[in-house]
Amino acid sequence: MMRKHTRPIGWVAAVLVITGFCLLGHWQLQRMHEKQALLDQQVPAHAQALSLAAALSAPPTLRWVEDHGQYLPGTVLLDNQTREGRAGFKLYQPFLSEGGARVLVDLGWQPMPPDRVLPPLQPPHGHARIAGLLAPPPASGIALGPALATTVQPGIWLANRMPPDEVARALGLPAGSLPTRVLRLDPSLPGGYARDLDLLPNTLPPSRHLGYAVQWFGLALTVLVVALVLELRSRRRVSPDSRR
Repeated sequence: MMRKHTRPIGWVAAVLVITGFCLLGHWQLQRMHEKQALLDQQVPAHAQALSLAAALSAPPTLRWVEDHGQYLPGTVLLDNQTREGRAGFKLYQPFLSEGGARVLVDLGWQPMPPDRVLPPLQPPHGHARIAGLLAPPPASGIALGPALATTVQPGIWLANRMPPDEVARALGLPAGSLPTRVLRLDPSLPGGYARDLDLLPNTLPPSRHLGYAVQWFGLALTVLVVALVLELRSRRRVSPDSRR
């Protein structure tokens, strides 16, 4: 039987759990809408190629970019990226176009050694031609801890996620100079690492996010029903003497 002084505590706990489940369900719905919007943008990649500056100034949809410029110093390794079921990281290098626009270029994927000791990396540098898809970066999930954890080699950062302003600060670039989108380099270009142009590589489709959202909201409803049932039973079990 639930004592009178424990009932408020029980309700507080129930409300906290329900709120947590609802927040998780809401987050899954957000991911569903984001991924569906990305899939809805699929267009022939090589149609209407734009310069980097023109693509960045256009509405934020998928754009095919072709441009010339130079790679800038500094490399970001985005950790916890999978490919064909293997754990690894993606390499990103800042690029400055001849038109003065900057972007992080996705150079591809590398496996992470079991001992997490990175092999020597050879980031590109100097003048280069780029071509690829201007798209959102990989999802980073729930933000926990610092974005850029540590430098693993001189000029190379290991990151859990890539907030543009924090990346720019770490690489010594002007504040606000990096866009929220990245350039996914054309796999047919020489150099770089394993890469493709899949919009949702190694990630859940929108339907799975919807399923998880329904589960979280269902759990929240279950907790609410259980709390109400316990409250009703507690009131029914109150003895007549306790009401005097």
